[in-house]
Amino acid sequence: MTDAPPMMTPAVRDPGSFRDPSGFVYHRDGVLYRQVNHSFADRWNDLASSGLLAELQSRGLLIPHEAAPIDAAADPAIAHAVIRPERISAISYPYEWSFGMLKDAALATLDAQVAAAERGFALRDATAYNVQFRRGRPILIDTLSFERPEPGAPWIAYRQFCEHFLAPLALMARRDVRLGLLLRDHIDGIPLDLAARLLPGRSRWNLGLGAHIHAHARAQGRYADAGTDAAAATKKATVSEFKQQALIDSLRRTIAKLEWTPEGTEWADYADNTSYGDAGTAAKEELVRRFLADAGGAVVWDLGANTGRYSRIAAGLGRDVVSWDIDPAAVERNYRQVRRDGDERVLPLVLDLANPSPGLGWANEERRSVPERSNADIVLALALVHHLAIGRNVPLDRIASYFAGLAPQLVIEFVPKEDPMVRTLLATREDVFDDYTMDGFRAAFDGAWEVVDETPVSGTPRTLFRMARRR
Repeated sequence: MTDAPPMMTPAVRDPGSFRDPSGFVYHRDGVLYRQVNHSFADRWNDLASSGLLAELQSRGLLIPHEAAPIDAAADPAIAHAVIRPERISAISYPYEWSFGMLKDAALATLDAQVAAAERGFALRDATAYNVQFRRGRPILIDTLSFERPEPGAPWIAYRQFCEHFLAPLALMARRDVRLGLLLRDHIDGIPLDLAARLLPGRSRWNLGLGAHIHAHARAQGRYADAGTDAAAATKKATVSEFKQQALIDSLRRTIAKLEWTPEGTEWADYADNTSYGDAGTAAKEELVRRFLADAGGAVVWDLGANTGRYSRIAAGLGRDVVSWDIDPAAVERNYRQVRRDGDERVLPLVLDLANPSPGLGWANEERRSVPERSNADIVLALALVHHLAIGRNVPLDRIASYFAGLAPQLVIEFVPKEDPMVRTLLATREDVFDDYTMDGFRAAFDGAWEVVDETPVSGTPRTLFRMARRR
């Protein structure tokens, strides 16, 4: 009599991976897998033997993967193959990216399309959600997005690319950078007719925007009015290889010319305009470095990071850092420094902590909320609490409990009312914040956190705390 084989741990499907019948992503025992279904079998065999995937991976355009045994399949009845992609440590979404991040993601997508076309393939999906940031650079994560199109077929993902990349970039550059947040409401991309209405009228005369947004939107309207016959005729249209290349080249030149200067927003220069001098700054930096070293861990979430001064201290200690800030100009400056320095450990993202990214999409699970994505060992909250408590009227105990849901360790700075920055916040409003005192701060955080260490910041009225979450 032989022993029965051990039971395999059940697979947990990623709630955001369900739209593509070709395959899906799932987890088992902490390992990430992607199943390739029978419906994609011939296309997968063609793609896997073409050399395209290896080329894209060698160029840093596609997430690396390893082959996995077929018995690791989540649904063996429909499984053709299983791969094990490299896991992205911090998942982010386009509405959390700075202008430069979205632009770089767009250009990486076009680079992948060009490389695919050279081998007779094409991207069949050009959604921004197929891109993540890895080691400071954008990378495509959907290995099944490539297939060999029919000869002369137009690029099937053209409209999707324009809605997910070109339209928001144009609105951010030509109208207001905050319009990138439209991607949070329009997770399938910003409709081109909406983008056309919001863009300045003179953008119609821009060669690229006129063609890819304004004329594209009008064509969509005509096809919608004409009904299914026009749509069927469009699908049968053929496009020469030269015109395909010209389309991609035009998109690239249009996106490359879109620029935005990170200035004129509330906190863009805050990091260089503190309420204390060089000695206080140096003392604070040394305290932050010591507290982070003592806290240990591998992942730091720097909340209210501004341009990333303290994120880089954490990165210098070997931590991976998600560097969140409400100000798009500060995040853009942070990202530009990441690119300039080749920093692989800092991921700058845009976040309003008083209105953080919620669960979105189907069943509110397709795009996960901020707390659902947290893998932080430490939350770093410097010069932040007064902005939430006084600037946004969030009670201190609610701040404490929210932070406790993000990480087990906390390095936090308390900035009292006598500090010039708090006095600035209170200058134009009634002071109804009787509990905003050191004693009130301690009492509010005592329920969720235990103080492990605290030290005044030399030369300032501020105090830095290291706390551990209570079990």
